[in-house]
Amino acid sequence: MSSAPTAPKTSTATSADASMNTKDMRRILASSFIGSAIEYYDFVLYATAASLVFNKVFFANLGPGFDLFASFVTLAVGYIARPVGGLIFGHFGDRLGRKKMLVLSMLIMGLGTTAIGLLPTTAQIGMAAPLALVLLRLVQGVAVGGEWGGA
Repeated sequence: MSSAPTAPKTSTATSADASMNTKDMRRILASSFIGSAIEYYDFVLYATAASLVFNKVFFANLGPGFDLFASFVTLAVGYIARPVGGLIFGHFGDRLGRKKMLVLSMLIMGLGTTAIGLLPTTAQIGMAAPLALVLLRLVQGVAVGGEWGGA
């Protein structure tokens, strides 16, 4: 049994391995994970609210079945907007810094969530309520897409 000679490790590979084990890298990975977990938790909460509450609060005048469908369409809007957020925040992340864009995307997500929680119902402001809901879901979707690029 002869073994083929192996190439020696280069200093580039060694320095790359060492940088992956630093305290800063662990902190970055942990903060990215926590940010992603919070944003996905927010999306799960929204999906639950869309199935149980939003159809009655924002789309009650559409009739049974259609109200639930419209509620889930607002959920889909958030997913459709994600690639746009990735492009926008990725572009500015390259120019201004990924950490700044990551913090900005998390801030936008939090503000969007708060605004949805404070949104008046259709009974209070009419068709402006579901339109505002869709707009806020677009904002949230863009923010999540930006978080992916920053993380």
